[in-house]
Amino acid sequence: MKKYTQETVAGIFVFVGILCLGYMAVKLGDVSLLGSDIYVLNASFDKVTGLRVGNPVNVLGIEVGRVTKFNLDQDRLIAVVELGIKKDIRVYSDAIASIKTAGLIGDQYVSISPGGSGDLLKSGETIMETESPIDLTEMISKYAFGSVK
Repeated sequence: MKKYTQETVAGIFVFVGILCLGYMAVKLGDVSLLGSDIYVLNASFDKVTGLRVGNPVNVLGIEVGRVTKFNLDQDRLIAVVELGIKKDIRVYSDAIASIKTAGLIGDQYVSISPGGSGDLLKSGETIMETESPIDLTEMISKYAFGSVK
């Protein structure tokens, strides 16, 4: 009888361990099981140097989403960045999206100034006002070789 009790306890322990691993995989993988809690906005930039899929999207310094995809608009010669934003964050049509650097040599992120006087942007719509990243190496080379007045 004692043998079956030990096997039952071991089985329960293994089952709980598998449930914990599954929970961690869902949480760490940012997978949503019960529908999506984000909506998609697009932003067009002249260049997206250093920006990668998965980089954060911040509003007023608070992370509210992630960069989800890049597309190239060959007709207008611009990069279109798809941003996944949390559903409870409101972004207006007069918002400004800029690509910034975290620290001196840190990763790139998208910073959104949310606006407030326009209409709310819906999923799939585009942020019209954007600012491309400053190319630090280009600025240093211009200064070093005397192109800056």
